[in-house]
Amino acid sequence: MVSKSQSVYDQLKRPLRDLRISVTDKCNFRCTYCMPAELFGPDYPFLERHEILSFEEIERLTRLFVISLGVKKIRITGGEPLMRKDLPQLIEKINTIDGVDDIAMTTNGVLLPKYAEALKKAGLARVSISLDSLNDELFGKINGRGVSVKAVLDGIESAKEAGLKVKVNMVVKRGMNEKEVVPMAKFFREQGHILRFIEFMDVGNTNEWRLDDVYSKKQIIEDINEVMPLEPMEPNYVGEVATRYRYVGSTDEIGVISSVTDAFCKSCNRARISAEGKLYTCLFSSSGHDLRDIVRSPFSDEEVLKHIKEIWQGRKDQYSVDRSQLKHKRKKIEMSHIGG
Repeated sequence: MVSKSQSVYDQLKRPLRDLRISVTDKCNFRCTYCMPAELFGPDYPFLERHEILSFEEIERLTRLFVISLGVKKIRITGGEPLMRKDLPQLIEKINTIDGVDDIAMTTNGVLLPKYAEALKKAGLARVSISLDSLNDELFGKINGRGVSVKAVLDGIESAKEAGLKVKVNMVVKRGMNEKEVVPMAKFFREQGHILRFIEFMDVGNTNEWRLDDVYSKKQIIEDINEVMPLEPMEPNYVGEVATRYRYVGSTDEIGVISSVTDAFCKSCNRARISAEGKLYTCLFSSSGHDLRDIVRSPFSDEEVLKHIKEIWQGRKDQYSVDRSQLKHKRKKIEMSHIGG
């Protein structure tokens, strides 16, 4: 019997509240800023089935994080999480855990017409759907597979019809799609969906990130404000990653996730478990802490819990704050292993 929930804090006094779980390292897109096709080709060594956590192992770990460590929010990520077979079964398992306030998923959306209803029935509450342009040709180039905008919009509509709350995520990269910021803002305001703009981040090692390619939060807000005036909003909760704005005279909102130009490390309360069962305490981590071997060992829940607590209590990550002071480029885990 594990101990009941109590807050656990890291070295910078940040509590653990949000757990992001990657269920696969595979994706049906090859977005240039995440899994460029020239590197993630047909011969790329994706994880074998035995290397990734089973649903039962994920459920066990999630239960420990929620019941004993104070986690409230669960987000399922990938890769593309809907490429994991029978995913609604995992959602259903997590939904039975007492203390989970919210189960969400990040997805590119194209498989939602097939799975949205089952996911909602299983207990999924929200989806964040990635879309980086409304221009078909440009979006096809960005996703690296020629997937149409309509395929994603159909996914958004399916999620809405199933009763899932929808947010749309747009990664903005200078020279790629910054001219799409205003059209995207107009379109999704009309559609009634909250749009989140994400600064191009130096996650992983394969996206050829440069600071000059970052289209900043300040620039994004200025672009929209010229056409549709904005005013700032208060955060929904402590640790919210998006800075929120409202269109003046309405309740319609947008948000900007600015981990490069306006770091929010001081309030970061997220842990991430990769598809192969490693615990990462920062999106920009170089290495993780193995949980897979531990949950596949004879260790009791209390022993597993003690190990996780020690990891979080030793955490002092603030990569986005320290980025400009780093003298050497360091190797980082790929986003396709730990999601966004």
